[in-house]
Amino acid sequence: MGERPGATPTAPERLAEFLRPRSVALVGATDRSMWSYYTFQNLRAFSPDVPVHCVHPRHDQVHGQPVHRSLRAIGGPVDLAYVMVPTDQVVPVLEEAADVGIRNAVVLTAGFAEAGPDGRALEADMVALARERDMLLLGPNGNGFINAADRVAPYGLPIVPPLQAGPLGIVLQSGGLASVVLHMANSRNVGVSRLVATGNEAMVTATDVFAYLVRDDATRAVAAFLESIRDPERFRQLAREALEANKAVVVMKVGRSAAGQQAALAHTGAVVGDVAVARAALRQLGVVQVDSLEDLLVTAGLLAHEPRPLGRRLAAVTASGGACDIIADRATDEGLELPEFPPATTRRLTEVLPAFSNPRNPLDVTGYVVVDATISSRALEAVVDHAEGTYDTILYQATVPQSTPLDPALVLTRFQRLRAIVDRSPVPVVIQSASSTDVSPYGRTVMDEVGLYLLNGIEHGMTAIGRAVDWHERRRRLLARPAPSAAAPADSPRPWPTTEAEVRRLLQAGGVPVVPVRLAASTDEAVAAAVELGFPAVLKVASPDVLHKSDVGGVALDLRTPDDIAAAYARVTGSVARALPEARLEGVLVSPQRAGGVELLVSVRRDRTWGPVLAVGLGGVWVEALRDVSLRLLPVTVDDVVEALGELRGAALLGGARGRPAVSLRRVADVAVAIAGVAEGLGPALDTLEVNPLWAAAEEVEVLDALVTWQDRGD
Repeated sequence: MGERPGATPTAPERLAEFLRPRSVALVGATDRSMWSYYTFQNLRAFSPDVPVHCVHPRHDQVHGQPVHRSLRAIGGPVDLAYVMVPTDQVVPVLEEAADVGIRNAVVLTAGFAEAGPDGRALEADMVALARERDMLLLGPNGNGFINAADRVAPYGLPIVPPLQAGPLGIVLQSGGLASVVLHMANSRNVGVSRLVATGNEAMVTATDVFAYLVRDDATRAVAAFLESIRDPERFRQLAREALEANKAVVVMKVGRSAAGQQAALAHTGAVVGDVAVARAALRQLGVVQVDSLEDLLVTAGLLAHEPRPLGRRLAAVTASGGACDIIADRATDEGLELPEFPPATTRRLTEVLPAFSNPRNPLDVTGYVVVDATISSRALEAVVDHAEGTYDTILYQATVPQSTPLDPALVLTRFQRLRAIVDRSPVPVVIQSASSTDVSPYGRTVMDEVGLYLLNGIEHGMTAIGRAVDWHERRRRLLARPAPSAAAPADSPRPWPTTEAEVRRLLQAGGVPVVPVRLAASTDEAVAAAVELGFPAVLKVASPDVLHKSDVGGVALDLRTPDDIAAAYARVTGSVARALPEARLEGVLVSPQRAGGVELLVSVRRDRTWGPVLAVGLGGVWVEALRDVSLRLLPVTVDDVVEALGELRGAALLGGARGRPAVSLRRVADVAVAIAGVAEGLGPALDTLEVNPLWAAAEEVEVLDALVTWQDRGD
C-alpha cells in the first residue's frame, strides 16, 4: 500500500483538499429529508463561515434559505457537492458538477453496488465519469465526513456539540456509526482530528483515508472500524509507514467469513481460518486490535493523547482499596508488573499518609482524602520523585467534578498542580477516572484548560494501557528487525507434485532436512529398505489419492524386525484398499522411526486476502485437538518464527520437559523459513504445503511427513 503517484485521485494531498471545503452545495436539499436537515445544521453549527448553497429543481426555499435550481445557477465557486438525489439522478448531477468545475463530491444516495448487478453497473459508470473529469468521490451510500481540526462537518446524521478537536483520526466502514463514535469520543474526553465514513468505497477507500491520516500533521493516532481490507499489500506498507511516523493504528475488525472453514484436505485448513489470519496479520504489522467500540475509542485516545512510550512496570495511586484490587487483577491480565515502592518512596508516603494506611503498590491513599484533598496529589509526588529506574508508567486516579462546584478556582488550582507534577515526572503519568461514566462538559472544560487527558474507567482504561505498552514494545522490535526478503516469484511446477515422495524431493531441493525414506513396491523391497535404514522403522502407504494416511490404516509404527515389516506391508496396503478401493497404490514408504523429541506443524496456506501465511504449532495428532498454532504473513525472518514459537500455549514443551533436552528454537525457525521459501516458490496455484510432523530434538530437525494441495485442482 505504498505511496501512490501524485496524480492518483485518492492520493493523501488530494484528500487533504477534499476534506477542507471552503464552500458546500447540498444537492437535493429538502425540508422533507432529515439527512438534508442534519447536514445543513451541522455545517451551520460548526462551519458558520463556510457558504452552504441549497440546490433543488422545484423548491424556492429550503432550511430557511433561498434555493438554487441547479449547480450552474449558483454562479460562484463550490468546493464540495453533497449529493442526496435519487439513485438514477446521481450521474447527471455529477456531470453538471464537473461542468461547473466542482472537483469533490460526497454521494449519500444508496442503491448502488450494495443493491445488486444493476447498482454495481451504475456505480462503475459513476466512478468512470469521476476519473474522466478529475473528480473525487466519497461514497456512495455514505454520510460524509467530519473535519474537527478545520471545523467543517458535511455529515448527514446529527452531531452533538461540542465538536472537540484533537489528535485522533477515525475512519469507519460504516456511515451510521460515525455520529455514535463521535459522541463516544466527546464523552470520553477524546479529541478528534478527522472522521471519515467511507460508504461503498467506490473511489475513496478506508485505506486511502488511512494513508492520509498517517501523513496528517493534526493526527497522532488512527482508529479504524473495518469490515474488510480491500488492498492488503498497500495496507501492509502503510502500517509500516505509521510505525515509522510513531503513529499507533487501532483497529476493530468485524465480519467473519466462511471461506476459511471449507472442508480441509490438510490439517492446516481446520485450524487456520480467515478470522485468525486477519488477527495475526494485523498484529504482525504492528496494528493494535480491540473488540469493542469502547476499547477502540479509549485505547486509541490514550495512544493519541500520550506521546511518551508506556512501559510494563506500573505504579498506581488511587483513593480506593477496591480500585487497587481491580487494578492489580487487570494489570495481571494485561501482563503488567506492579513493583514494590523503593524505600525512599515508602518513607515519604509514611509521612504523607495517615497512620492507618498501607503504603504499597497499588496505593490506596484512603478515604482521608475527604478530610485533606491534597493527600492524593502529595502521594503522587512521592511516587514521581523516585520513579526513575523503578517504574515505566504511573497510573493516577482522579475525580473530575460533574458539575460546576461552588469554588471553581479551587478545582482549577488542584488540576494545575496535577499538571505540574505530570510535567516533571520522569515517566508518563496516565490520569484515569474510576468509572467509565461520561466526562461532563464542565469536566472537559477543566481538563482542556490545564491540558490533561483523562482515561475513561478502570476496565477499558487498563485494556488501553496494556495495548499501549504492547504497541510500544512491538513497534521497537519491528523497526529494529530487518525486513524479510520474499522468495522470487515462480510459476507452479508442472506436473503438480501430489505424492509425499514428490513433496519430499521439493523440500530437499529447498534445503529442508527430510528423514531418509525408500519407496518399496513389494514386501521384499520394504524389508530391504528397513534393513538399510535401520530399525525401528515406520511404514506408510504411498498413494497420490491418500492424504491422511492414518485415517485409513495406512501407517504402521515401531516396526522392529523384518517379520514386523512384512506383516505391516500386508496390513497397511490391505487396509487402504478396503477403505479406498479406487485409490492408486504405489507401495509403501519406509523410514527410520525417530524417538523422543517434539512433533511440530509447519505449514503455508494461501489466504485469499493476505496471500501465503505460515502456521507453526504442535503437530502430530494434536493439531486439530489443541489448535495451538501461531501465524505469520510471508515473507518471514528467523526472528519472526522464533517469536511465533514463543507464543504457543505449548511453548514450554520446546524448552525441555521430563528430562528431555530443550529444542533449538532457532534451528526449528531456520527450517520453517526454508519450508516457507519452498512454498513461495510453488507459485500462486499453491493452496497448502504442510509438514506434519516436523520432528525436533535439541539441534536435530527433520520432516517426517508432508503433503501439498493446489487451488485449481480437485485435490
